[in-house]
Amino acid sequence: MSEQYAALRGNVSMLGQMLGQTIKDAQGQAILDKVEEIRALSKSSRSGNEADRQALIDVLHALTDEQLLPVARSFNHFLNLANVAEQFHTVSRFNDVGFCQLNPLTQTLKALASAAKQGQVDPNNLAQTLSKLHINLVLTAHPTEVTRRTMINKHVELSDCLASLERKDNLPTERDELLNRIEQLISQAWHTDDIRRSRPTPIDEAKWGFAVIENSLWHAVPRFLREFSQDVKSQLNLELPIDYSPIEFTSWMGGDRDGNPFVTAEVTQQVLDHGRWMALDLYSRDIETLSNELSMSEASDELIALAGQEFEPYRAVLKKLRNQIVETVAHLGAKIKQKRTDAQDLITDIAQIKQPIDVCYRSLLKNNMKVVADGLLLDVLRRVNSFGLRLAKLDVRQDSSRHSDVISELTRYLGLGDYHQWQEDDKQAFLLAELNSRRPLIPKHWQPSPEVKEVLDTFDVIAAQDSQTFGLYIISMARTASDVLAVQLLLKESGCTFNLPVAPLFETLDDLNAGKDVIECLLDNTWYRGHIKNQQNVMIGYSDSAKDAGMMAAGWAQYEAMDKLVQLAEQRGIELVLFHGRGGTVGRGGAPAAQALRSQPPGSLKGGLRVTEQGEMIRFKFGLPAVALQSLNIYAGAVLESNLLPPPEPKSEWRDVMKLISNESCEHYRAVVRHDENFVPYFRMATPEQELSKLPLGSRPAKRNPNGGVESLRAIPWIFAWSQNRLMLPAWLGALTGLKAALDKYGIETLHEMSLQWPFFRARLEMLEMVFSKADSWLSAHYDDALVTEQYRPLGVKLRQELSEAIELVQSLSPQKSLLADQPWIKESIALRNPYTDPLNLLQVELLRRSRQADESSEGDIDNALMITMTGIAAGMRNTG
Repeated sequence: MSEQYAALRGNVSMLGQMLGQTIKDAQGQAILDKVEEIRALSKSSRSGNEADRQALIDVLHALTDEQLLPVARSFNHFLNLANVAEQFHTVSRFNDVGFCQLNPLTQTLKALASAAKQGQVDPNNLAQTLSKLHINLVLTAHPTEVTRRTMINKHVELSDCLASLERKDNLPTERDELLNRIEQLISQAWHTDDIRRSRPTPIDEAKWGFAVIENSLWHAVPRFLREFSQDVKSQLNLELPIDYSPIEFTSWMGGDRDGNPFVTAEVTQQVLDHGRWMALDLYSRDIETLSNELSMSEASDELIALAGQEFEPYRAVLKKLRNQIVETVAHLGAKIKQKRTDAQDLITDIAQIKQPIDVCYRSLLKNNMKVVADGLLLDVLRRVNSFGLRLAKLDVRQDSSRHSDVISELTRYLGLGDYHQWQEDDKQAFLLAELNSRRPLIPKHWQPSPEVKEVLDTFDVIAAQDSQTFGLYIISMARTASDVLAVQLLLKESGCTFNLPVAPLFETLDDLNAGKDVIECLLDNTWYRGHIKNQQNVMIGYSDSAKDAGMMAAGWAQYEAMDKLVQLAEQRGIELVLFHGRGGTVGRGGAPAAQALRSQPPGSLKGGLRVTEQGEMIRFKFGLPAVALQSLNIYAGAVLESNLLPPPEPKSEWRDVMKLISNESCEHYRAVVRHDENFVPYFRMATPEQELSKLPLGSRPAKRNPNGGVESLRAIPWIFAWSQNRLMLPAWLGALTGLKAALDKYGIETLHEMSLQWPFFRARLEMLEMVFSKADSWLSAHYDDALVTEQYRPLGVKLRQELSEAIELVQSLSPQKSLLADQPWIKESIALRNPYTDPLNLLQVELLRRSRQADESSEGDIDNALMITMTGIAAGMRNTG
């Protein structure tokens, strides 16, 4: 690595040396020597030494069963420590990468100020866009977080130690104490089980999400708003109101029941109770601190009226509020534990917390204590506005077929026929008639099947809450207008008194292409248009569309679907909010946040940004307060830039090029994945797809249909399996065919023009560059040689040849003719990990070979070591699914 990354290298080296000492103490010198031998061979192999590459393979394959586990754990722990060092490095105050030298949001505001001076941006539009800025980050429980929460907590403290260690004024004794603490944490981690013993429940997942808010976002959000307000004032000479609240959080944890039988109506209610309990507990701590601080007696008449004739009115008001919160916390705690209590449920609306704090704030301003008011008190007000009464609103997601099943069972019971068999027009007519009817549809004494009852119970839970509780009701596999109307009818029948927004999720290629027609059909209906109050939410699915059609075709379908929906919203005068269901990997729509947002169609962020944050990406982007602050700055800057300095509309010829690339790449992708009879057997032999089920990642099953083939696999294990064997197939398959067709018809000059002038196309190429930098043909070939029978190996050879040609072609389109030339940080990051990930890949091959030949008596140790390699490779790749 270059000298530019010297500080990072220094921390990685220090942590690695301490890990080596821990391994020596725990496992003995012989294991440490073996680890060091493997590490040296791996580095030499990476530099092109073929003899050492073969020696590395031989050494790893010769490990005894007793050596497998400690060696696998050693490289797994090293990669986790490298991730700690790298994540810290991006927010280090002495960062030598240049990431934090100037806040990306500050840069955007400076650019906007300059554009306003030059007449490129209307100052009124600038002020209005700022006032309407809205970023909704949706934390999902997708099972891609392979690191235990216990380990994550140790890694967070390690990062804190690195921050303290870089202070220049540390005394020698203070430095020694920090180094000693780092050693302790590394040793604690080594002596802790790497893998969960059991799968997390949906409640466990929700608690993990709440913990991220408590430990990181709770601190980052008020700091973000404080710095943002100061920047807006200094750069744009605008004043943001104190209740300015552009950041909102939503969760799918405990609400996403699509294909997860463990998320029930009862679980959803428990998660709602947990969220309120945790939020109130955090407010209680803040208000206790405030009460200690606000000892002053000068107060406004408004505050005195609220406090009564008290000597210290601020404390009196806050003490009363805290007592109410504490009693509500006790009530909810007993409810969660299913115990009786005399405590009352006093705080049921966020306004009960906000109103007295508002009064305190106004009183301080009136009495010339603005400096006090703008301290912790303002931070608490901002938390109230951002986190509400439950830390995060809850989305509910369910498959469209489950709603149809309810109505079909009901129509059969009522003697109206089978709803499933009706034509779409007849379904819509029935649903709209019932939506306009004042009488209930569901008979009081009807006893539905257990599956239908569970769906109805979920709607009952929704109806029992208030409008502050939920974000959206999302319909998976939404294909028709009746899919949306069915949910509206079930909400009405449950007695829901508030208007819960319903969002269809368009997630296959066909559904994305038909998305505009579905929404147009809904908007043509008078009842529906009146009901949605001029706002329509639509979720764009990235994962399943890519699995269905390949990354290039899916990317273009997503772009076109958004573009058409934006134009439809403009024509109909409605506010469109697009919800992006992105995953962490390129194969699931993942990309650096700013790059991804800039590559969307103009106008697609006008209604704000709503985006999923999934699995391990939650930890990487929001796990530390400083990292979360940086992520919020990146998002806010990119949304403002996209709305005020939007990307250009693509030329009609560029659209034709993308249409050709999409069609050709999709046809080739499906020819391999769907129609090559050798593909499924090859996939199952060449990757650890079947063994992934042993890894207790999340509460949701890996397959929608346990007896199905690849088509029934969820997008996450599909991506996970291919990233493990380093072929990274779903993220690039079809790209070569599509790009070659475009080159043949339109020429390289057209593609260069698109790359330079169209952020969407440039983003596609940069995503491919990142995938190609993580892919590794020699490792993939090694999996084939050891695990794939002779009959299926030619397919692997063919795919690797295609990968090689695709890399060559994408390099030729890159401005510097090399991969990741414009993203040196990602390039260096991958280079840092490869020498430590390679041994885990080679070890995984050997473990898969032994596991597939082992009898049951020897499976335990092998399976444990195999799972360690899976988590280690995931750490090395920096993402799983």
